[in-house]
Amino acid sequence: MTDKIRKYVLPNLPYLFIFWLCLKLGTAYRLSAGVGFGPKIIGIMKTVGPAFRTIAPGLSGFDWLVGITGAALIRFIIYRKVKNAKKFRKDVEYGSARWGTEKDIKPFIDPKFQNNVILTGTEFLTMNTRPVDPANARNLNCCVIGSSGSGKTRFWLTPQLLQAHSSYVCVDPKGGILGQVGTFLQKNGYKIKVFNSVDFSKSMHYNPLAYIKTESDILKFVNCLIENTKGDGKEGDPFWTKSETLLYCALLGYIVFEGPEEERNINTLVDMINSMEVKEDDESFRNAVDYMFAGLEKRKPNHFAVRQYKKFKLASGKTSKSILISCGARLAPFDIGQLREIVSYDEMELDRTGDRKTATFFIISDTDSTYNFIVALAFSQMFNLLCERADTKHGGRLPHHVRVLWDEAANTGQVPQLEKMVAVIRSREISLCLFLQAQSQLKALYKDHAETIMGNMDSVIFLGGREHSTIKELSEVLGKETISMQTESRTRGQSESYGQNMQRLGKELMTMDELTTMPGNKCILQLRGLRPFLSPKYDLKKHPNYKRTAEADNRNAFDGSRLIDRRMKLNPNDEYTIYEVSAEDSTADMGENEDILNYDDVDDPEAFA
Repeated sequence: MTDKIRKYVLPNLPYLFIFWLCLKLGTAYRLSAGVGFGPKIIGIMKTVGPAFRTIAPGLSGFDWLVGITGAALIRFIIYRKVKNAKKFRKDVEYGSARWGTEKDIKPFIDPKFQNNVILTGTEFLTMNTRPVDPANARNLNCCVIGSSGSGKTRFWLTPQLLQAHSSYVCVDPKGGILGQVGTFLQKNGYKIKVFNSVDFSKSMHYNPLAYIKTESDILKFVNCLIENTKGDGKEGDPFWTKSETLLYCALLGYIVFEGPEEERNINTLVDMINSMEVKEDDESFRNAVDYMFAGLEKRKPNHFAVRQYKKFKLASGKTSKSILISCGARLAPFDIGQLREIVSYDEMELDRTGDRKTATFFIISDTDSTYNFIVALAFSQMFNLLCERADTKHGGRLPHHVRVLWDEAANTGQVPQLEKMVAVIRSREISLCLFLQAQSQLKALYKDHAETIMGNMDSVIFLGGREHSTIKELSEVLGKETISMQTESRTRGQSESYGQNMQRLGKELMTMDELTTMPGNKCILQLRGLRPFLSPKYDLKKHPNYKRTAEADNRNAFDGSRLIDRRMKLNPNDEYTIYEVSAEDSTADMGENEDILNYDDVDDPEAFA
């Protein structure tokens, strides 16, 4: 209502006064002596006083007609004048770019510090994606760009975790972030999950097949697996990729829908491929997997796995052998003993991340990318699982907002259809933060879809760097400001003369060289719909929870190995046989073996020579 009053009522108040003034003049004209127009105009000077003696308008129709006509005429004249006026934009002739101020960001900040996303040292963004004023609504997706050493982890990622207002999924190169804030999060009621590809002995189990429920889930998983294990360069003939896809879909369909629960993992997939012997000179030869699918076909001839496997078997023996070799090479990492044990069952519970306060860490190596594709697999599944759970279990919005802090986003694989996913996760209370060393990394990974992904990032923070395309694009996006330039001239001759000239010019708000030489404690924030901000980076030591980090006190260091429990977890729905064993009688039967059991051959290597 206030906006409507400001827009429609206030501008027309002067015309109300004009109407009253013309009405009173009409009254004076009516009261003046004389018959014709001329005498009445002359006599109006004597009746003006009595007409304006009272403020209230009279009831004469003539008076009201004069008042309305006068006000309408003035309004028409002003309208025509404004419409035909020349448009001058003083001081912004060549551009209106400027730096944002405290007044610009104020409507977007929550009064309670803990309910904000920390963007810079002076700018914050409320976690409420549905504010009272829809004009202030922004998504929480963010892209942080900065070269190595610009402070992406210290000045941006770590302060986000110390806010402790959401569930977090964090890619943690080398595991430093978990050790820094793990104790703080645990004491604040967070359930911590860790997948450690640097040291599998300190990792929880992650079984991708535990989240596959439908045929479409199988297709999504296979596409993501192939996309992230194709190696450097382009794929060769797409025939081989499509053939692999058929085989993976068939085997996974059998494992997920027909296999026992303890065998629903990638290890079974690898074992089945390893057992698929093919003889080039004998097309009628059948291996163990062929017999498994033959039995399944008899029971369920229209089974998804059967239909895919029959298409795969159309290939000749030589072709099948080549496909199997390609599959074996692609799945080679899953033949490593440690990884086989990690993917045997699942502890990560990716689909429950938004149900309770959870902090999930994916620790990766910053020098060896062998296992980084697993992060892309997990993220691809997680986005789909969380969106589905929000829609089916929580009425479209997760109880706890999930913030995905994806450090080293360009070095951890590609999530298929990320450009579509990032556009729809906001309404489910999910946000994505990409950390890049240069914007060109995103273009190299997602090609034409990189622009779509960046377009759905309402916040972009530049921490510093020298990559040419990033600097050039940022300088153009910041825009131009209008400046005044004064030139002086001096002419020497018989009569020396001086001159000064003032003119307007357009200048980039920050040129490319100014961006490359930006001080290390400064950053640039671009928030959709606002002027850019040149601000100090957030000082981690000023955060209220800094004293609870490992950097402030070594006693707060978090030991991730405490989360790992390799003991067998009993399923209350399974049946177990209990055996009673007594060790009292066994000690008397040691006899001659006692010396062997207690013997250390290091002390006497020749004793049993």
